[in-house]
Amino acid sequence: MKAGELQTQISLGEDSTRQFKSDVRNAESLASEMAAFANSEGGTIYLGVADDGSLPGLDQANVARVNQLISNAASQLVKSPLTVRTENVALSNGRLVIVLTVPKGLDKPYFDKNGVIWLKTGADKRRVNSKEELRRLFQMTDQFHADELPTRAGIDKLDKLRFRDFLRDTFKQDYPDDTDELIGLLQNMNLATHDGMLNLAGLLLFAERPELIKPQFVVKAIRYPGNQIHVTDYIDTEDFTGPLPKIFEDAMAFVMRNLHKVQAGRGVNAPGKPEIPESVFEELLVNALVHRDYLVSAPVRLFIFDNRIEIISPGHLPNNLTVEKIRTGNSNIRNPILVSYVAKGLLPYHGLGSGIKRALSAWPKIDFADDRDGCLFTAKVHRQPVEELALADKGALKVQTEERYAPINASITDVQMQLVNFIRSNPAISYDKLAELTQKDRSTVMRNIGKLKDAGILRRVGSKKTGHWEINENHDQYLLR
Repeated sequence: MKAGELQTQISLGEDSTRQFKSDVRNAESLASEMAAFANSEGGTIYLGVADDGSLPGLDQANVARVNQLISNAASQLVKSPLTVRTENVALSNGRLVIVLTVPKGLDKPYFDKNGVIWLKTGADKRRVNSKEELRRLFQMTDQFHADELPTRAGIDKLDKLRFRDFLRDTFKQDYPDDTDELIGLLQNMNLATHDGMLNLAGLLLFAERPELIKPQFVVKAIRYPGNQIHVTDYIDTEDFTGPLPKIFEDAMAFVMRNLHKVQAGRGVNAPGKPEIPESVFEELLVNALVHRDYLVSAPVRLFIFDNRIEIISPGHLPNNLTVEKIRTGNSNIRNPILVSYVAKGLLPYHGLGSGIKRALSAWPKIDFADDRDGCLFTAKVHRQPVEELALADKGALKVQTEERYAPINASITDVQMQLVNFIRSNPAISYDKLAELTQKDRSTVMRNIGKLKDAGILRRVGSKKTGHWEINENHDQYLLR
């Protein structure tokens, strides 16, 4: 490094990759700084540079002393030992600056002499104090994965029918009748811990009501009017719960019912095609559910606006992944157990790293944002202006206007008639109660409710917990047949 290049770097000031020290005499303190850089993205310590960016430098005697101190700190006071690089840069006054480069660690986490783990936070460093931060460090080095985490769910929380069907269809194996045999099978399948409790992967994939144990791992969806988030105004909203395959199915249904249908070269009376290919949302939703960071206690959010659809996943891209890399098909596995079971057919899956490329191939107008400070990853799917679409169903436009209801364009089925009648008797009725009364599963009820909403027969008012249903009684020829 030449003096001019050194001056350029110093002029940028201290940040998470650069630190200035006019001198150093405490090897333990230097070791903690090295550990912080190694546990983060690596960085450079400029020795002989004051905090204000001035260059007092070091004389020859101090250069020898400091280089020896660096060697001792890196090899003896950091666990595991670090291989660092030093370079002496001559100043015009005859003194020297030592440029100490600490690489991003390959054997994280790194500890100081006292067993403390340090991380860089801007220009400073801080201790790792929480289990979540420690788990994330282990996760980054493939020593630990969030989907291995134990939960409070015993095997009694297992959805027996769902797991039975999976065993039969995938492994041609019967569901064990013996409890010990069942626990052993789940452990061998990496779905249960050594003490017989479901791990996070087992809970999310095969529990009957995983949201009772982990209420944060759901999908929250909202269709807003216009192009901005509103505090109180929305057209459609729903929380999707249950095992991941059910969440996926219900979230897909929400997206598809809120898309316009276009003729796409078909005849006037032919059913329309979605304005954006369904495969785009298959890939992006699978990506959000399988590759999100389950160490972050937050839901996946699905926002639908007039001009775009956003899928927001907790957790930024892992390790050294960037948006540019995932666009070309690069990937890192954050939740290997989930990925292995999705690959067995539990969700649409076409190979590791191919999902983003497939979505972009089907619909290039997708932007991705990796927010490392906010710990979020966002896929933003841009919609065409509605005036440019050859709509197959003109009624689809009505959901974005001030009309109270969209017009009915089809008669309703017997199941839908039952739902309307139960809702008329109890406008605050829940999906679970409707499922019980109609003797249908919850996903069937939700799918038919969605069709009634699309047809303009039902409208949800208020939130999921405190809101209620309104029925468009202006269409008695359909409701009272």
